[in-house]
Amino acid sequence: MTHKFFTRLCLVPLIAVIAAFFVLPMLRVIVVGGSGDMGLHAYAAIILEPRFRATLINTLVLASVTTALSLAIATIAGLFLQRHRFPGRALLVAMLTFPLAFPGVVVGFMIILLAGRQGLIGALSLPLAGEKWVFAYSMQGLLLGYLYFSIPRVILTIMAAIEKLDPSLEEAARALGAGPWAVHRDVILPALMPAFIASGAIAFATAMGAFGTAFTLATNINVLPMLIYTEFTLSANIAMAAALSVGLGLVAWAALALARAFSGGTVAAAG
Repeated sequence: MTHKFFTRLCLVPLIAVIAAFFVLPMLRVIVVGGSGDMGLHAYAAIILEPRFRATLINTLVLASVTTALSLAIATIAGLFLQRHRFPGRALLVAMLTFPLAFPGVVVGFMIILLAGRQGLIGALSLPLAGEKWVFAYSMQGLLLGYLYFSIPRVILTIMAAIEKLDPSLEEAARALGAGPWAVHRDVILPALMPAFIASGAIAFATAMGAFGTAFTLATNINVLPMLIYTEFTLSANIAMAAALSVGLGLVAWAALALARAFSGGTVAAAG
């Protein structure tokens, strides 16, 4: 048996798994999306139909805001945690990454306990402001839930990138008279740009397709995963649900592909 033949033989299980669990299901979803009464126009309806277009815009805005806030919070926290050592630091890092263990339904339930009708925020705001602040069942509540599981994904990448920074670049900038803000603006943040792009793409793609949290809080929420669910279960419009799924997947894939191109191929798959 030649080395070339052995290498090809080892690729057979990989090709089989990719075909069975990715290529064939995706092809089937694409075919089903164009097999309804609307035909291939179902794909255009995602943009042309006002209800679908509004849902797509809501999802894009929510994912973008989630990504921006996650990057800002994770960068500040990551810089502090990576550059300072103090008692309880390991526990704090563990707590920040703990939400990765929670499914979306649990995150949604926690948001209800925090900002629901009987939540902690409502109980505190009633005596202080004279009314209950309830926002768990809105886009604001969903944003809070998405931040809860997006920040840990981002902060792990940011902290790993900070650890790999060359300290001599910062020392050179300080030696040339740069102050702390100038060092961060001109040295640290530009050096972290690949990590920002990579972790931001993961946060964006995850927020685009997250379903469990939206399903738990779905009262006044209009996002693509919920629309796909209602089209499939309540309307029995399987073709439109498939077309919407393809559209959502293309947006998430495009974000990851662009990030991979700009960050030098460091983008991992979204969790």
